[in-house]
Amino acid sequence: MGLDDRDALQVLRAAFAAPDRADGFIARLFARWFGTNPSTRDLFPADLSGIRAAFAQAMSWVYGELVAQRAQEPVSFLAQLGRDHRKYGVTQQHYDTMGRVLDAALRDELADAWTPAVDDAARQSLNLIIGVMGGAADAEDGPAWWDGTVVEHLRVSRDLAVVRIQLDHPLPYYPGQYVKVEVPQCPRSWRYLSPAMPTDQTGAIEFHVRGVPGGLVSTAIVNETRPGDRWRLSSPHGGLHVDRDAGDVLMVAGSTGLAPLRAIIMDLTRWAENPRVHLFFGGRYPCELYDLPTLWQIAAHNPWLSVTPVSEYPRDPHWAADYPDVTPPRGLHVRQTGHLPDVVTRYGSWSDRQILICGGPQMTRATEAALLAKGAPAQRIQHDPLSE
Repeated sequence: MGLDDRDALQVLRAAFAAPDRADGFIARLFARWFGTNPSTRDLFPADLSGIRAAFAQAMSWVYGELVAQRAQEPVSFLAQLGRDHRKYGVTQQHYDTMGRVLDAALRDELADAWTPAVDDAARQSLNLIIGVMGGAADAEDGPAWWDGTVVEHLRVSRDLAVVRIQLDHPLPYYPGQYVKVEVPQCPRSWRYLSPAMPTDQTGAIEFHVRGVPGGLVSTAIVNETRPGDRWRLSSPHGGLHVDRDAGDVLMVAGSTGLAPLRAIIMDLTRWAENPRVHLFFGGRYPCELYDLPTLWQIAAHNPWLSVTPVSEYPRDPHWAADYPDVTPPRGLHVRQTGHLPDVVTRYGSWSDRQILICGGPQMTRATEAALLAKGAPAQRIQHDPLSE
């Protein structure tokens, strides 16, 4: 039965879905792959924990969709993954080797559960996964990556930086999308970042980055990036957007989650008429609302935009004096104090709005839950995929 055998597909999914698989089965799988083709090890960073966890999560999801007999989304996902993996230097030989290693590793892992039905489901599903990824990569005629030079690095707060890049060639993307970046301080370690401006025909691009405790790449970007550094960017992902014909908009940005929403807002300024947009921009301290002067400039010339600054604490810490003053001229809404989800829902359910939420996973989940509890419809809420 192959791909029609839900029970056999569920057995295969279980190999990737258990909580400890990333450090068990997946670790052995990668070791086996590297042993079969040692050159593949050079494609990955020294610390494989994040790669293994993402691989286990992706394979579990794909098999879960196949169990549910939903093929369209996993095929689209695998095709995008194949196109995106070109930036790592992955070739068809790597796909072929991984297919053989996956088959052998699953046979060993499942042992007595490896029945003829499971064998048939494994053969067809692995052919699908490897075939779609490799085929999409071969069919893509655009660049595998975009290189650029850091032209400006602005330390706007203790753990916040604005980085401006001049790309060798313009990168086409939609406002609200995100890309993966590789920086010279952390070779082969890629991090998702959202451009903070619409695509630019000259190749200019801007990122807002907050250093995350324990985050190797984000910390390096904030503390060590210098003009002249060469960055590498992947093709864009994501579908965060505003439908100009679907009613007014609520945007909620936590810290550097502002970046994709700012890009969307800047893109909307191209139009004479827009839906009303109300942006809540939050940070821990008033000094961390780093882009208020820019938002003030946009709002001053675009009456459809309203901005409410929000800080968890009413006053700045002592170290704020070491960084630029971000107090905007008069004209924005009065700054509110409190946790961002609480402040947003003080104004009501926003159930008649398109709702876009951007920020850390904890803030995004809390804001979404608070809005749902107030009565906002789930289908009106957008945010990027959240890590576990």
